Amino acid sequence: MFFIVKEWLNYSYNRIFLGVLFLLILLNIFASLSESDVLIQITKPLFIPIFIMFYYIKNRYVHVLFIIFFILSFIGDFSSLFLTNNTLMKFSGFMHFLSYLALTIFIGSKIKRIRFDKVVAAYLVVVISINSYFLYELFGVVKAQIIDTAEVNLFAAKSISLLVLSLISFVVYLSSDTKQAILFLFTTLCFVFSDVLYYISNYYIYNWSFVMLNHVLHLVGLFLLFNFIIGENRLRKRQLVTDKMNSELIPSRTIFSLPRQ
Repeated sequence: MFFIVKEWLNYSYNRIFLGVLFLLILLNIFASLSESDVLIQITKPLFIPIFIMFYYIKNRYVHVLFIIFFILSFIGDFSSLFLTNNTLMKFSGFMHFLSYLALTIFIGSKIKRIRFDKVVAAYLVVVISINSYFLYELFGVVKAQIIDTAEVNLFAAKSISLLVLSLISFVVYLSSDTKQAILFLFTTLCFVFSDVLYYISNYYIYNWSFVMLNHVLHLVGLFLLFNFIIGENRLRKRQLVTDKMNSELIPSRTIFSLPRQ
């Protein structure tokens, strides 16, 4: 992992991108320390627009599922500004649920034919069991605090979607063990822990540090996701170049091949 980060930092564009991340983290820390509810609520919806503007400096292509994710996630973050309205809170959660589904569909398309040995299969079962138990316990806490049944069901839907997303990301990582798979796995983990901290700080015990970590993890997750998209674009360009070269070679082979007598 260290060598991947070192190689990534060799590009000046990436160093500037990392600088943008640190500035947003400092802004989030300042908002949390000031304990200003308005400032805390405003910082999170800024993450996606700022990253998108910076992303388009050198990149133009984005997969349609990522576009759907960013739009839904931004709508969810923006609507969460109106926390006094319970309907908007549920709408915000529903938007985030749909955004996680978009990511799940994308990473699910990356699954190849997988063959696990007994050790890896046992490890995967243990990970699934631990995550399921943890979410079940958290569901019990949230259910005791929330009276609205629709909101409880929404929490369950978001939790299941994140669990499925994390498991598929883990399976893709085990099957490919590439830089891209590692990036997406860490992206998913950031979103999972960010969402858990959101529910803990809102429905169990409020602490400014939980709110700060929630925002920072969400921000780091978006940062990793944008880097994952940049990596996917590079792979796509290489594939397009390879396909073009192959298409140019096929006619030339046809021209210079002599018919058999």
